[in-house]
Amino acid sequence: MESLSVSELVERLGSDEESVRKMAVFKLQNAIGDPSFADVFIQEGGLPKLRFLALHSTGNTLAYCLTSLSRLLELDKGWDHVTDDLIGRIVELVVAQPLVNVNRGAMSVLAAIVGHPSHRNSQPGATGFQRLKPAVESQPQFLPSLVEKMTSADHALCANSLQLINALMRDAIANDADFEWPRFIKQLQELGVIKSVYGLMQSSAVQDLAHPLLEFQSLTKVLLRKWREEKVDLEKPDHRRAIRGLHAASNPDQPGTDPKGSKKQNPAKWRRLGFDTESPAWEFEGTGFLGLMDLTDFVYKNEDGFQKLLLEQSAEPLEQRCPVARASLAVTSILYEHFEVDKPDDTESHRYTTIESRTHFDRAFKPLLLHWSRLHTSGLNAFIRLWKASGAQSDDFEKLEELVRILIEQIVGQASRTKDIKDTEEELVEFDIQRLRELQMELLELTYEDAWGHHLRQVRDELHHEALQFVKEQRIRCLLQGAWFPQTMNYGTEAGPITSKSLSRTVPSSWRFVRLSHNRRYLHYADFETKTATEPRLDALQDKIDLSIVSSVVSNVSASAPSTSSSDSTLTMLREPAHASTSTKITIHGYLPASNHARQTSEGSKATQKESVLLQLHPQSHTLASEWLDGLLMLLNQQPITADTNKLVNLIGGYGLKIRLLNVRFEDVGIDEPMLPSREGLDDDYYYDIGGMEAGV
Repeated sequence: MESLSVSELVERLGSDEESVRKMAVFKLQNAIGDPSFADVFIQEGGLPKLRFLALHSTGNTLAYCLTSLSRLLELDKGWDHVTDDLIGRIVELVVAQPLVNVNRGAMSVLAAIVGHPSHRNSQPGATGFQRLKPAVESQPQFLPSLVEKMTSADHALCANSLQLINALMRDAIANDADFEWPRFIKQLQELGVIKSVYGLMQSSAVQDLAHPLLEFQSLTKVLLRKWREEKVDLEKPDHRRAIRGLHAASNPDQPGTDPKGSKKQNPAKWRRLGFDTESPAWEFEGTGFLGLMDLTDFVYKNEDGFQKLLLEQSAEPLEQRCPVARASLAVTSILYEHFEVDKPDDTESHRYTTIESRTHFDRAFKPLLLHWSRLHTSGLNAFIRLWKASGAQSDDFEKLEELVRILIEQIVGQASRTKDIKDTEEELVEFDIQRLRELQMELLELTYEDAWGHHLRQVRDELHHEALQFVKEQRIRCLLQGAWFPQTMNYGTEAGPITSKSLSRTVPSSWRFVRLSHNRRYLHYADFETKTATEPRLDALQDKIDLSIVSSVVSNVSASAPSTSSSDSTLTMLREPAHASTSTKITIHGYLPASNHARQTSEGSKATQKESVLLQLHPQSHTLASEWLDGLLMLLNQQPITADTNKLVNLIGGYGLKIRLLNVRFEDVGIDEPMLPSREGLDDDYYYDIGGMEAGV
């Protein structure tokens, strides 16, 4: 289409020919987003014609018209032509119009109207959703149609539908002074909006719908905040009804009537349900109406189970009964803190950065937040299970609360965006208690790490160095003590041809004894037909290796091989069978001197020499192999490599750290002075086990 002036475009909008009007409004939708063009368009009288097309056109002409109108409203222009008949027509289109592009434009116009409630003429007292209310009431299928369109295969239609729902929700929450918004939210939930949004958050379409989905997630937090900030007040009918419903659902004991038939007041009417006092409304101070909603939802959805639980707990001693109501409020608070509901929304720019970063994309979405009630029920069931399994008492409530907090962080906090709510519920209820305790200890260690940070790291480094030096000395002392090793095969005519397999075979009847010299400079050794009753003296070992010519020590000993024996002495090896581990080999490499009387020491001469095998040892156990391999390496100022040695270093360092921590006083780390048990009335044989909080004699 050729370039047209604004006046010509406006003129063609009123043409009698459908094709001319369609082309004109098609061009208009692309140009109307320019504020200067929009001003001229309005001055030329284009708005009445655009409104007329919105009321009477069909097909693509109508779609282009609605798109143009929505873009004009986004510029905050043209509000004086948004009349009730136009709103009624657009609401009707959302319900009855099958064309996707018409639906998209219609919902964009309605979202703009709801989002700009200050611009209205026909109803000066109406705002936002109230402006749409008359038209919506005349179209009962309006809200169901909106929710249904969220499952469309057209992502743009899904996004527009959700944007309109978000606008309706936000306006209802912010401006509904008559407290009708809870009914509106409940109506949306009953239509399945939670299920639809949850499905979209878990789908592959999440990136196309990121902004409206995050907006809905933000609105969910707004609702939770609003419910929590609402105080439980028995003067309000719905609050009073919910509180009474809890008592009725608990199946109060029937034996509470006297023979004349008059009912007696149960003195523990509310404590029986797990409240601390007989004034339940006061106990919702921390969770507000949200806590009451969660508790009533838990009770109503499993009324028989609730009654059975209370009956079961009533048979327990008072101190061992699980306070169900108090536990419910605790789980509500835990979920509230976990999802950071009180945290203000991020700025729009930061949110865009977050969702467009692939690394953090999935973290931006919290689909499980939408299933708040189901998470609360599962969390409360987990609390009750932990209470029973641990044999907890009243004083242990805070400990159980902390365990449930860790459980929520582990299961809900670690859940991926696509994790199903059913799997989450099952894991919350069935999580291994022992693993939960291990997680608690790991978190405790991290807490200490945060508190003492660089101090602990400095102490650990010092102790690790000390432990390494200690183990180095122990390993070298093993070398100073000496050890027996099976000698390699004596190759002869009876041995057959030498192969790679026969090369490493050993003969238990031939032995080699190896010992480090006192000055730690030479490795002495000699071969014997059999082991002698006493270890050979150093002067009886005729052969020796000068450690200054050793270039490397290599072995086939596994660095992670398990060892069940301690490494305190090689004497234990003498009692082990000779064939225990004859395939293990330690090879000492070095550069042989040019002659027996002169040793080449310059780097240049070493470079021209060929590295040779100086000695091979065949330790018969992993422990002996660890002692000699790491002993030789550490003697050459190299790092140990075997698991046995590293385990010993860590063990000694760990004990050193614990001993150091015993010197830390409670006032050094900001802990209040502990309450020590009194010894009044006790004799000298009575003691307290402070760690386990148990007494004994």
